[in-house]
Formats: sequence, structure tokens, C-alpha cells
Amino acid sequence: MGTVTLGVSIAVPEPYGSLLQERRAAFGDPAAHGIPTHVTLLPPTEADAAALPAVETHLAAVAAAVRPFPMRLSGTGTFRPISPVVFVQVVEGGAACSWLQKRVRDPEGPLVRELQFPYHPHVTVAHGISEEAMDRAYEELAEYRASWTCASFSLYEQGADGVWRKLNTYAFGGGVATVPAQGSPVDETATTL
Repeated sequence: MGTVTLGVSIAVPEPYGSLLQERRAAFGDPAAHGIPTHVTLLPPTEADAAALPAVETHLAAVAAAVRPFPMRLSGTGTFRPISPVVFVQVVEGGAACSWLQKRVRDPEGPLVRELQFPYHPHVTVAHGISEEAMDRAYEELAEYRASWTCASFSLYEQGADGVWRKLNTYAFGGGVATVPAQGSPVDETATTL
């Protein structure tokens, strides 16, 4: 069956997700339209395609053990000079994201892996582009704010074309996922730019 490249993340709901994706593209990040706006729980990970049923079962169990929690984004940060990344900061919900990512990578589960860097929840808005463009992203999104109730995470597969496609969404507490679909009304406390 071969291998697949998987990732697990919390989707940033609409209208925030599209706005940040459009801004990422405007800063010149060529990957912007192939990566849904998200907070990573499992970075790109090679897996045996035959292990997908075990992965799905594991992720459903992780999600069932979690209750919805508040997520809040505020301002920007950067991993430069260690890594060429500018991001919007997760200022509420980070502890829950940290707990989740550890469970997703549980040594007893099918997605075991070591991380290249210590886990730091964030929403990437610029990666691997010119320093000038990253400076712009850092400055122009410095006042960005958004908040919502996080009630699920999703499993994605990266295609040969580099685009990440959702395979499944896992609702917390075993319920139905409540991340608003594109174009759905959400919390009006966000500052749009």
C-alpha cells in the first residue's frame, strides 16, 4: 500500500481561517493555498497507509477524552533566527493544545514521533519567505485578534501536489464536530484587517 504523509491539526474557523490564509498568500508564501489555516497537533508524519484504520481509531479515542475549550489568538511572534516562521500567537487554549499533541503522539499509539523543536502552539502566517516579507507579516498582523470555542481536530493527508486534504474530523467528547463551516457565523470578537 505504501506510505502517506499525515498531519493532525485544529482548524481555525471562518472567517478567521480564510482571512489568515489570504494574508499568508499576500505576504508571498507559495504554500499558503495548499495549507488550511491551523494549529498543528502533529506535524507532517510519514505513516504506513495500512495503518490508517488504527490512526483513525486512536484519534477518535483521543478526541473522546477532551471537552471543548476556548481558543484565543492575539498578536504575532516569530521563531527566527532558529526557523524562518512568523505566526499569530495562541494566547488561550495553548495548554489544551499541548495536552492534545502529546496524546496524539502517545508512545502506545500509531503516530509515535519525536519533534524537531519543543511544541509551541501557533498559527503560521509566513514561512520560508524573504526577511522583508516576514517582517511585514509580523508588523501587519501584530494587532490581530480572534477567539472561538475549539470542539474538534482533524486528520489531514498531504497529496503529491503538496496540498493538505482533510480525511476526517474528530469531535471532542465523542459528539458532533462544531467547528463552523466556511461562511458560517462565528464569534464577533475578532479584529479583521
